[in-house]
Amino acid sequence: MLGLVRCSAGRVSWNRILVSQCRPALVMQEPRAAFNPRLSLRRSVMEPVVAGKLPVDASRLEKLCRALEVHLDLLDRRPDQVSIGQAQRMGILRALIAAPPLVLFDEPLSALDAVTQKHTARLIADMQEREGFAALIVTHDLGYAAAFADEIAVLRAGRIEEFASAQAFVKAPQTEYGKTLRDAAFALGALERVA
Repeated sequence: MLGLVRCSAGRVSWNRILVSQCRPALVMQEPRAAFNPRLSLRRSVMEPVVAGKLPVDASRLEKLCRALEVHLDLLDRRPDQVSIGQAQRMGILRALIAAPPLVLFDEPLSALDAVTQKHTARLIADMQEREGFAALIVTHDLGYAAAFADEIAVLRAGRIEEFASAQAFVKAPQTEYGKTLRDAAFALGALERVA
């Protein structure tokens, strides 16, 4: 989807535009591994601006830092000098710095503890509302998807098995595989807060 691997057939589009042409951003699953360990977080965060030859806007950086609850002094540290939660917020900051229209979040909560997961999920939702970007979230956490997504696509063996509004999926999945996933999430308590 991000164009890192060339499509062997077909194309990936969003809003009738090829995704490769709308410059999507990525927030990776492993927050610290997403950064060059030798660079300051400030330098890494600003990479999309430098690579895109965009004007550096210090006020935008400061505004995003406040919204993501990132202290400016953390930008001068290296990835191994911040917590996992802080590193994940830095990853979100880097993704948003160039104001992309689409952000792909790859398991954005999986490396975080339960309290930090809840807080980060809320920050992502708040940032989406503030910044107006579309978010595509890849996750195994059906409770998170049901609570924050507008729509859910269930993948099986690399293909979309089912696609529905989050509410419709939780209420009545249309495929056996979807029902199995939904029932397992209920059994684990992951859907209690959204049922």
